[in-house]
Amino acid sequence: MRFQDKVVVITGGASGIGKTIRDRFEAEGAKTAIIDIRPNDYFQGSVSDQRLLEQFAAKVIRDFGKVDILVNNAKPVMQGIDECSYEAFSHALAVGVSGPFYLTRLFMPVFSDQASVINITSTRQDQSMPQTESYAAAKGALAALTHAMAISLAPKVRVNAIAPGWISADGTVYAGADAAQQPLGRVGTPDDIADLALFLASPQAGFITGQNIAVDGGMSRLMIYHNEHGWTYQAPDGSGKKQ
Repeated sequence: MRFQDKVVVITGGASGIGKTIRDRFEAEGAKTAIIDIRPNDYFQGSVSDQRLLEQFAAKVIRDFGKVDILVNNAKPVMQGIDECSYEAFSHALAVGVSGPFYLTRLFMPVFSDQASVINITSTRQDQSMPQTESYAAAKGALAALTHAMAISLAPKVRVNAIAPGWISADGTVYAGADAAQQPLGRVGTPDDIADLALFLASPQAGFITGQNIAVDGGMSRLMIYHNEHGWTYQAPDGSGKKQ
């Protein structure tokens, strides 16, 4: 029960990685508060909305009086330069960067000593597929925000990030080439992310701040050539696509 009576705030906590993180903290004694655009038992709304963030923060402070751990997990939209409008791109940045920044700022007066902020970034901050500009930009900015806030909030609050690779949020088990793309031989699970989140929030990580740690089974370090690891160039139809 490492987190007995700790107050944990999680954005995007109603499903997927966020829900798993919430469940894992609660299993170790924590009290949780979530905000999500999906219906949930605490607060429904978008972290892109300044007014709703202020209402959410006020409710958390009213209900608990402090915040020990903040997990910025809400997911921005993924759209590419061919279709993404100015408004959609701005919204992705609001969800992925402005929201985490402002929520952290709102909680500054009530962060406990040795509080922990954990930002969920992505390996897409460093590598991309075509037509993913809004998501990549938001995650890249969140990675930079992580080390900036780590310096500003030290020594009272530690700020770190987790960069998931391919995570099967719905429980699908992948095999064959999909699994082989990861040197560890499998696609990740939400528990892989939650394991690190709980460690970073614990006293065992008390000398770690400003870090952005990839959890991707080694995928971002693997060089893949034609006909290796299930990757084959899709022959010449002019599209240049790969499979």
